[in-house]
Amino acid sequence: MKLELGLSTFAETTPDPETGARRSHAQRLREVVEEAVLAEKVGLDVYGVGEHHRADYACSAPAVVLAAVAARTERIRLTSAVTVLSSDDPVRVFQDFATLDGLSNGRAEVMVGRGSFIESFPLFGQSLDDYEGLFADKLELLLKIRASETVTWRGGEHRPPIDGRGVYPRPVQDPLPVWVGSGGNPESVARAGKLGLPLALAIIGGRPADFAPLVQLYKATGRQAGHSEESLRVAVHSHGFVAETDDQAARVFFPSMQRAMNIIGRERRWAPYDRRAFDAARSRHGALFVGSPSTVADKVQRLMTTLGVDRFLLHCPVGTMEAQEVLSSISLFGQKVAPTVKEAFQRPLSPRQS
Repeated sequence: MKLELGLSTFAETTPDPETGARRSHAQRLREVVEEAVLAEKVGLDVYGVGEHHRADYACSAPAVVLAAVAARTERIRLTSAVTVLSSDDPVRVFQDFATLDGLSNGRAEVMVGRGSFIESFPLFGQSLDDYEGLFADKLELLLKIRASETVTWRGGEHRPPIDGRGVYPRPVQDPLPVWVGSGGNPESVARAGKLGLPLALAIIGGRPADFAPLVQLYKATGRQAGHSEESLRVAVHSHGFVAETDDQAARVFFPSMQRAMNIIGRERRWAPYDRRAFDAARSRHGALFVGSPSTVADKVQRLMTTLGVDRFLLHCPVGTMEAQEVLSSISLFGQKVAPTVKEAFQRPLSPRQS
């Protein structure tokens, strides 16, 4: 199975950790397009953009941003990371990404999830009391639309039925790839396996190796449901940054990471994010992929071997960083990290690496 490495972004516009200045949403969106264009240029396979509905994130419409990327690229795959399906309409989600698929000549994917923030629910008239049911119903409908040009559907209580209606445009790819994004909820992992959909795990804390039981659950559920091993793909999305040396990477990345994590942490009553937490996360077995090309390549290789992953998305930046720093990290990831990992993939780890 092909190994893929790529990038993801949330198009963040948190205040600059040094000056307190905030980029405009328009500027950040234009930077995202340039980052994606560079990602293709340096040989990366996938670029993902997440959906949020908050002042500190610029992208609420990933398909629109990815369409701008499609117009300037030829090869790189384009995915949401994630689309908050629970608060959206499955018909419109399919139409948006089928349109992107046509514009990109078959490079679109949609990664669906319930979202880690809740702003979109009241914004679109959804009740948080229906958090679980909304996702299950809407995923069922999305897959029904994907499978058939003409749709008849009478699902749950969260959306009116559809009686013999066509949904257009149809995508270039048949079927349009639909991934399930999960932060590690066993029910969502098992659902993806039962449906035979590829799984994307967001690993942003703890030890990546601890996610192995979830991958095993996903694959066991998928096999039990009769799906082929080839269809049961696993991706990991984790925060990170690449620089020439470990010390430089930590020095440049920590301030923006700290600022972003503490903004969210105050809302969720987390302990303050400090340098000790940062250094623990970027250690050999932590979930932060920050360091020199060799350090990051070593961690990615170990992750893929331990979990059986065939796609890795480095999430960069976290918070607000200088555009040139982000572009430099992308270049190093594409030109030095990705080739090293791909060359080493499927080769057993040495005792020193384990």
